[in-house]
Amino acid sequence: MPEPTSSGMAGAAVAYKALGGTAAAAASGATLAAVVVMLMTPPRNKREWAVGLISTVVSSIGGGAITVEHFGLHHWAFSTMGLCALGGLIFACGLPGWAMVRWTFAFIDKRRDDSIDEVAKDVKELL
Repeated sequence: MPEPTSSGMAGAAVAYKALGGTAAAAASGATLAAVVVMLMTPPRNKREWAVGLISTVVSSIGGGAITVEHFGLHHWAFSTMGLCALGGLIFACGLPGWAMVRWTFAFIDKRRDDSIDEVAKDVKELL
């Protein structure tokens, strides 16, 4: 029977090689952002948990990609420290995603019975 620790590390190394360094940095940054968000603002039910997880991961990867493109940080993907920095950048981009989605759904839920005219007026006042 193989030792669990070395087998797990071998599996992690194979997964890292299969995914590639850049994809692994994105996946780890997005995952850690989702974990931090879920621990800081616990979801009230399973639906909110799923929405929080999806919105955090999407904002991590999407926001990270936008940031890399905007600032031209592609060269970071060619070094180990650059990949660590990309993972941190992707992590940071995911943190506000859950809050924005939660605020949006709270705004919508508060105005559930209002007409479209009333909602448009509220949005116009907020902007």
